[in-house]
Amino acid sequence: MRLIFRYMGKYIKPVMFVMALKLIGTVAELMIPYVLEYLIDEVVPLGETFRIILWGCIMIFVAFLCWQFNINANRLAVENAHKISYDVRRDLFNKTMHLSGAQFDAFGLPSLTSRMTSDSYNVQSFAQSFQTLCVRAPIMLVGGIIVTMTMDPVLSGILCVMLPLLAVVILTASSRGIPLYHRVQENLDDVVRVMRENITGIRVVKALCRMDYESGRFHRYNDRMTASDVKASTVMAIPGPFMQLCLNVGLTLVVYVGAVRVNSGAMKPGVILAFLTYFNLILQSIMTINRIFMMISKASASADRIDLVLESDVDQRILSVEETDVPEAHDAYIVFKNVNFKYPHNMLSVEGKKKDAAEAASEEDGFLGGEQEQCLYDIDFKIKKGESLGIIGPTGCGKTTIVNLLMRFYDVEDGGVYIDGRDVRTYEMDELRGKFGVVFQNDQIFQDTLRNNISFGRSVTDEEIHQATVDAMAAEFIDGLEDGLDHMADIKGANLSGGQKQRVLISRSLAANPDILILDDSSSALDYKTDAALRKAIFEKHSNSTTIMVAQRVSSIMGMSHIMVMDSGRCIGYGTHEELMRSCPVYKEIYTVQMGAIAG
Repeated sequence: MRLIFRYMGKYIKPVMFVMALKLIGTVAELMIPYVLEYLIDEVVPLGETFRIILWGCIMIFVAFLCWQFNINANRLAVENAHKISYDVRRDLFNKTMHLSGAQFDAFGLPSLTSRMTSDSYNVQSFAQSFQTLCVRAPIMLVGGIIVTMTMDPVLSGILCVMLPLLAVVILTASSRGIPLYHRVQENLDDVVRVMRENITGIRVVKALCRMDYESGRFHRYNDRMTASDVKASTVMAIPGPFMQLCLNVGLTLVVYVGAVRVNSGAMKPGVILAFLTYFNLILQSIMTINRIFMMISKASASADRIDLVLESDVDQRILSVEETDVPEAHDAYIVFKNVNFKYPHNMLSVEGKKKDAAEAASEEDGFLGGEQEQCLYDIDFKIKKGESLGIIGPTGCGKTTIVNLLMRFYDVEDGGVYIDGRDVRTYEMDELRGKFGVVFQNDQIFQDTLRNNISFGRSVTDEEIHQATVDAMAAEFIDGLEDGLDHMADIKGANLSGGQKQRVLISRSLAANPDILILDDSSSALDYKTDAALRKAIFEKHSNSTTIMVAQRVSSIMGMSHIMVMDSGRCIGYGTHEELMRSCPVYKEIYTVQMGAIAG
């Protein structure tokens, strides 16, 4: 809950103003039955029309004040709550953008999504209720008891007997509700994950006629979440019927005892009417307090989940140059020196659960090892500025992991990764990643214009964008569109073909003329002619860029300055195409199979 109050503290003045308005409105509401009792017992018996009208007008005025203060308090409370949830979502999103690869894997995309949506909504709901219900209900409860005790202590005794029973029930239910709502949010993470998988993979699901199968899988997770939500809601709903029973029993006792006392002359009739109103307001305020505890249970679980992300320290600190080694190859621009690496396994994650980060982190590589499975073994190579490196090997051999380490999505376990004579861990993240133009294996086209997808918020001129599309072989289809670069791409580029998407993505990587160009299996959807023309354009017009290309095709990397052959996390061949044809049987076999198939 400290997260909610921390963010609420930024708006302490408007929050306190709302609470003051609600306080005045609640006090005015408490005055209405008191004025009614005085009107019935003291004014009406006098038979003076003017005084009756006067007190009637006073009662209307008090009711109007109550309405005005309450409605304005509620309106401003909504505005404050939206500002608070806006800040929470903004900071949560910004923090998510700066999580390291290992941290992102530990939390998981579905969990981060649900924290950004349902958890932040729970925080917003509580922030709104705290300013209104959390003021009205306690004041109505305490103020009502005080007023009723001044009116008739005997009838107040009926209320005082019931309050401890209700308090015990509410506190017991709330103590059980918080952990149950934690479980609800965890199960919601699973539902979001399955839903995301099926939405993004809907074509595969339909193509293989697996709609019923995936529906069944979704229903299992949905049923689990629903069951946990029902359990939590049931526990928190238990006090409701009990309080309603107490309300009905209490009202019956008030009427009976009040009637006896009126008949005996111990109290006046107006007191019964006012007391019934107060009794109803007091017990309704207790029911509201029960609702507040339910919201506290939800908000507390959600706030803890959000705070876990916001308070997580970025585990990739920037090292000083003195803390790192300097590579021996001073003329090299990129150096991998005896690098060993394994993805974090069983990282301590959210809600006390253990997460297998290795599976998520190496998904692009396809490398799914067992317990503490090593992904890279003693990787050692160097590239001069302006040279190129092609990396080839079977799925899951560690190709993408090399890219991840170079861009410092993860830190090496042993050895070092160096750019321009400096360990990558000594660079500020913006400085490091500003050197790269990159196309990942499963890269993203955003729902925006092609121009904005290529420029991507960078200081890139229209001329540079156009030249990038020419070099990436994208200009030919973009120029054919009615609105050209202003053509709106659908989500994930659904209105573009696979080859068109890849060419737009390559245009994005080339537009800023990067120092290091990384193409991770970025031309798999291109035909051989377009692929060859693309490589020629890159080598001729971006010769100053140091290029690393991860590929499945031998034809894509044959002309590279260096070629590295990977297998099971190890480098089993390194050299030029001609050298590998002589020295690396695996590379020669790949070449023979692929080029033979092309020739055939």
